Amino acid sequence: MTVLDPATIRLSVAPMMDWTDVHCREFHRLLAPGARLYTEMVHANAVIRGDRARLLARTAGQAPLALQLGGSEPALLAEATAIAAAHGFDEVNLNCGCPSDRVQAGRFGACLMREPALVADCVAAMAAAAPVPVTVKCRLGVDDDADYSVFRAFVDGVVGAGAAMVVVHARNAWLKGLSPKENRDVPPLRYDWAYRLKRERPALPVVLNGGIADLASVHAQLAHVDGVMLGRAAYHDPYLLHVADAALSGASLQPRAALLRALRPYAEARLEAGVALKHITRHVLGLYQGQPGGRMFRQILSEGAHRPGADWTLVERAIAATAQADRARTAA
Repeated sequence: MTVLDPATIRLSVAPMMDWTDVHCREFHRLLAPGARLYTEMVHANAVIRGDRARLLARTAGQAPLALQLGGSEPALLAEATAIAAAHGFDEVNLNCGCPSDRVQAGRFGACLMREPALVADCVAAMAAAAPVPVTVKCRLGVDDDADYSVFRAFVDGVVGAGAAMVVVHARNAWLKGLSPKENRDVPPLRYDWAYRLKRERPALPVVLNGGIADLASVHAQLAHVDGVMLGRAAYHDPYLLHVADAALSGASLQPRAALLRALRPYAEARLEAGVALKHITRHVLGLYQGQPGGRMFRQILSEGAHRPGADWTLVERAIAATAQADRARTAA
């Protein structure tokens, strides 16, 4: 089993479909130099047969970076893991937590928690395929599962097969009756199961995901587990990611405008390559969440970034609007 550096798992950003693409990750890396980043989930078949230049897009500066795979066929997952390692990914994570109907129909995601032997076979094949750490992201259980020993047995199975870490979204996944969005809010959080797992398996790296939305929660959870994974909070309020990373590393906080301007070389290189500005700026809309001018910042970017010829001057105009709003507040 490949061992993960404990310092690199204290803070991470969850894999989020349609959100954590290559542009988002570039911004998140500027916000949080010490955080572990994850791709959107990609099915093993897509990695093997699809457009790898797009699906596996990454920059060297995004490391440590994990590819999250979906699938349930050991041979295909092993082949995709080998491809990921060859493309420079630092970790391959198996999705055992997504509850969507489409994922269930493909027999992967959260429904795999009902097939622990198959998941163990998948992890064993992946771990044998490449020297990168193989990890698993899972829920506490499926539907009305309420037996901690079943959850622990699932974890023991994947660790015995070679998983180097488990990321626990500390809720059940309801496969019927709740949408994927509702599955992120409605099932109650049970952090105590993750805490107990860590106490009973002290050598196992355990990362906690779910409902962590402020710095106090980050510190509170790190008293019990090895790492915290931020999801929607890091996306909708990106400055929280910066605050958390700085708090854990001891680095000084940087102004929002400086962090955003650090993205300019990347953005202009992508614009030169033909990427529309909207594909980049959609990931920064929450940077001024709760700040003077935050609404105007979002409005300027949302209304202008899709227009032909939109370039970095639009971003500077949005930044200027926040500075003007801040001056107005101070003067008042």
